[in-house]
Amino acid sequence: MSPAYAANRDTTLITPFEWSNGMRTATYTEMVAFYKRLQMTYTTISVGDMGPTDNGYPLRSVSFTKDGKFEKEDMRGSNKLVIMVNNDIHPGEPDGVDASMMLLRDAAMGKIDVPDNVMLVVVPMYNIGGAQNRNSYSRANQNGPESYGFRGNSRNLDLNRDFVKCDAAETIGFEDLFTTMNPDIFIDNHVSDGADYQHIMTLIATQHDKLGGATGAYMYSTFTPLLYKEMKDKGYDLVPYVNDFDKTPESGWREFYESPRYSSGYAALYQTMAFVPETHMLKPFKDRVKATYELMATFIKTGAANAAEIKRVRAEDRAAIQKQKEFALEWTVDTTRCDSIIFKGYESGYKPSEVSGQPRLYYDHDKPFTRKVPFYDYFVPGKTVTAPRAYVIPKAWLSVINCLRANNIKVQRLNYDSTLTVTAYHIDNYESANHPYEKHYLHKNVQVSTSKIRKRFSEGDYVVWLTQPAKRYLVETLEPTGQDAFFAWNFFDGILQQKEYFSAYVFEDIAAELLKKDPALKAQLDEKRNSDPAFAKDGAAQLDFVYRHSQYMEEEFLRYPVYRLE
Repeated sequence: MSPAYAANRDTTLITPFEWSNGMRTATYTEMVAFYKRLQMTYTTISVGDMGPTDNGYPLRSVSFTKDGKFEKEDMRGSNKLVIMVNNDIHPGEPDGVDASMMLLRDAAMGKIDVPDNVMLVVVPMYNIGGAQNRNSYSRANQNGPESYGFRGNSRNLDLNRDFVKCDAAETIGFEDLFTTMNPDIFIDNHVSDGADYQHIMTLIATQHDKLGGATGAYMYSTFTPLLYKEMKDKGYDLVPYVNDFDKTPESGWREFYESPRYSSGYAALYQTMAFVPETHMLKPFKDRVKATYELMATFIKTGAANAAEIKRVRAEDRAAIQKQKEFALEWTVDTTRCDSIIFKGYESGYKPSEVSGQPRLYYDHDKPFTRKVPFYDYFVPGKTVTAPRAYVIPKAWLSVINCLRANNIKVQRLNYDSTLTVTAYHIDNYESANHPYEKHYLHKNVQVSTSKIRKRFSEGDYVVWLTQPAKRYLVETLEPTGQDAFFAWNFFDGILQQKEYFSAYVFEDIAAELLKKDPALKAQLDEKRNSDPAFAKDGAAQLDFVYRHSQYMEEEFLRYPVYRLE
C-alpha cells in the first residue's frame, strides 16, 4: 500500500478498506464512527450537518483546513481555494468514500500536505439510503468491493439526475452547502461502465465551451492538462470519460454532455470547474480506490499551486455574468472539430455467445494497443435567450420558490397588490416523454410565443432579480424552453390542461353575437375558412375557433406562470 496513505498505528483510525486489504468499503455506520473519531482527535477536522435525507438520517459534510477555521464568516476576505468533493451519489460506486476517509485522515496527520490556502469540503456519503441498501450483485459488471450500496436512494431516485428538480431531501441540503461554500473546484467521484480498456481512471471535465468565459478557457488549456501531467508522473494515464456505449471506442468518441440535471452541469451554472472521476469498473477495487486517492491529492496540489489564477478567472466570469445579456439554453457537439488524444485499449472482436449462440462482443487482453483517436470536445450553443431584469413568480408555485431558496437565491415578496407590465410566454407546442424518467415525464421541443401584458399580481408574489450570483441558474431553469428547465421537469403541468369549455347549443348564439360585434374576429374566421377547406366544412371546429379567440377562453390555459420583467 502506498506510503501516502499507510495505516496509522492507532487502529481506531484504520479504515475498513485498509484492514480488509482493499476488499471492503465502509458501511454508513463505520463511516460515521470514523469521522467522529477523527474530529475528536484533530482540530483541523470539522463535521457539519447538511440537513435530513429521504430516509431520515442526517446528511453530513466533513471539512479540513490547516488553520481550523471552517465557517463561512472565516472565509470572508480569505484567499483559500475551496475544493468540494462528493462521494456515493451512486453507492454502488463507492471508491471515493474510502479514498476520502484516508485522504482526510492523512491530511489531519500531516501525511499529505494540504497547503494553507486550501479548504477541503467533503460530502463523505451523499446517498445514505442507497448506501444502506447493501448488496453484492447490482453492479454486475464491477470488480469489487465485496458488497456495496444501490444506485437509487431510499425513494429509488438517481440523485445525479436531481440537481434541478430537487425531488430528494439530499439535493436540498447539497445545494445549500454548495452555494454557501461557493467551491472553486468540484469533484464528484464515480465508477464507469461500458467499454474495456487499459486506463484505470477516466475523467469528465466540465465541457469547456459550456462553462465558458475565462474559467472555461483556463480549465481547458491549463488546469486539466496539469492534472493529466501530474497523474502521469504518478503512473496513471488519464483519458476523458469513454462516453460511447454503442460501439467500441478505438475510433474515438464525443465528450459527455452534462446538462444541469447532473452535478457537474449544475456546478457550471455557478462558474465552478467541475470534474467527475470515473474509475474503470473492471479494475480491482483496491487499485481503483488508490487511483481516486491519488487524483484527489493531485487536485489539492495543482489547485493550491494555481489558486490565485483560479480565483481570478472565476471572479472575472462572475462579474461578466452580471453584464451578460444572451444565454444559451442548449449545446450541441461540433463534429467539425476535435482533439487528438492517446487511448490505450484492447483489440475487440466477435465470437459465438455461450448463452445465445449469437455473435457477442469481446475485448482481447492479449492484444493491447496505444493509438491516437479523435475526441470531440467542442460544443456550440443552440437556442439562446435574452435575460430579463427579473422574473415574477406567483406565490402559488411554491415548489419552484423552494428550489430557488435551496440555492440561497434572494426572492423579494410584493408588499401589496400590484399591476405590472410584463412579458408573458404562451406554450404553443411541446412533446412529452412516453415513459417516466426519474419520476417525471420530461417535456422537450418546447415552442413559445410572447406578448406584453398588464397583469395584476397579489401581495406575497415573488420578484426574483437577476443581479445575484445565480443569474445563469435562474435563466436556465426559469426559461420554459431550457433543456432542464423547471417546465421540462413538469413543475407547471397544471397549465397544460384546459379547465373550462362550453355547451355548443348555448355558445352558438353567443358566438354569433361576438362575430357581429367584432369585425376583426369575423375576418380571422373567414380567412381560416378560405385557407382550410376541411375547417370550412367543420361547424364544431369553427365554433371552437371563435371560443378560443374570445374573452371566454381562459387565460391560464398554456400561459406559462413565470413572467419576465424587462
